[in-house]
Amino acid sequence: MEDQILSEVNLKEYMPTTQMKLFNFDAKPFLKWAGGKGQLIPELVDRLPDKFKKSMHIPVYIEPFIGGGAFFFYLQSCFQIDKSFIIDINRDLIITYQVIKYAVENLIALLSELDNKYNNASQTERTTLYYDIRKKFNYSKKHLDTTYNELWIRHSAYMIFLNRTCFNGLYRENKNGEFNVPHGRYDKPSICQAENLWDANKALSNTKILQGDFSLAANYVEENTLIYYDPPYRPLTKTSNFNSYAKEGFADKDQIRLANFFQEMDRPDVYQILSNSDPRVTNPKDDFFDNLYKEYKISRIQAKRMINSDAEKRGNITEILVTNY
Repeated sequence: MEDQILSEVNLKEYMPTTQMKLFNFDAKPFLKWAGGKGQLIPELVDRLPDKFKKSMHIPVYIEPFIGGGAFFFYLQSCFQIDKSFIIDINRDLIITYQVIKYAVENLIALLSELDNKYNNASQTERTTLYYDIRKKFNYSKKHLDTTYNELWIRHSAYMIFLNRTCFNGLYRENKNGEFNVPHGRYDKPSICQAENLWDANKALSNTKILQGDFSLAANYVEENTLIYYDPPYRPLTKTSNFNSYAKEGFADKDQIRLANFFQEMDRPDVYQILSNSDPRVTNPKDDFFDNLYKEYKISRIQAKRMINSDAEKRGNITEILVTNY
């Protein structure tokens, strides 16, 4: 699929006037997302430019790999942000963000139905329901229009349902672009988190939501812009590849292309932060990122490895944060 910006213009008529008001809120990610940055927020905040921290004001914020959006939601809850732009290559994810922005009430109604049906079912019935929803989700993936219609709402409800009930909360696509994560086994998963969805709706009120390659960010950079890059992490081993969030994948050539883009955006009034895995965790001689970002400040920080089929292999490792200031 070619990079494409999903139209927001056609969605505005669906926004209830009550959603245009400004409220205090504490939004958090509405999806479990591999590599979510909730645990790194203190490190990221610590590295924000002093002028943003002192004023609690960020004129322009761009996140080209939005994923679960942990840092985005934190900043929206705590800082005044005049303009924000979130981007991701994953079309289903971006559709869900758009639906939360413009049709959250309808989305909550569908999720509430699915929540009641799933949590009041037997384990056998749950498994049947899960694979039925997964089949419908993959069918609608291939038949959704690129401009808003009512099917977007149901598709987004399916995505959140699958995320809350699949194995390990993963989002993974096969080479055909089909979601292929098996059913998980949770006693009482929280499928419909209505209050947080409303908070996410408020956080997205001043945000432009775009689907496509990270390079789209260049169109929105201006003075006093903060960009946070959280790309699919470079795998530390051959068996730890969790970057299949889209069928296109994210290989070393893409990491190099991103580093070149980081350099292109390196301007006195553009503040950039990038996170990634630390190759030295498994190979002390692997200087892949040290070489790519040798002109910038690289910090190694402690992070907890959250995804591994073997719980005993989850633990603290180092990751890298790169800044251009």
